[in-house]
Amino acid sequence: MGEVALVVSDAGDGLRERLDEEINSFNAAVTGWTDGRLLSISARGQGGDLHAGLFGWTWGGCGYIDLLWVREDCRGSGLGTRLLTTAEEEIRRRGCDQVALSTHSFQAPGFYARFGYRECGRTPGYPHGHDDIHLLKLLG
Repeated sequence: MGEVALVVSDAGDGLRERLDEEINSFNAAVTGWTDGRLLSISARGQGGDLHAGLFGWTWGGCGYIDLLWVREDCRGSGLGTRLLTTAEEEIRRRGCDQVALSTHSFQAPGFYARFGYRECGRTPGYPHGHDDIHLLKLLG
């Protein structure tokens, strides 16, 4: 390997996508699981404005929910429940038997607990004064 330069920035041109591609390729080669698929669900109003959304993926018989967001004026309307149950149905349809996600202690751990998600790990002090809670649900 020749000399390399390290470039520090807030966001690199396509770096995240490239790293994702490289890591996914490595993971598939090592595990034999090549079935990775993204999962995206949006809830939009009549004018196309985003009310809520969910982003995640499935891979190796498992689902992962990376992001679930509901616009503040839509919270408490059942939209988050609809997103989560729709995602679980699609994850199950893809042949997965479990779903994992992480949420901060100040976000929605109680919401997920109501749907059968159980804590399987925790990163204390992330961010300071709060925890990052790792949750898992086995799909029946």
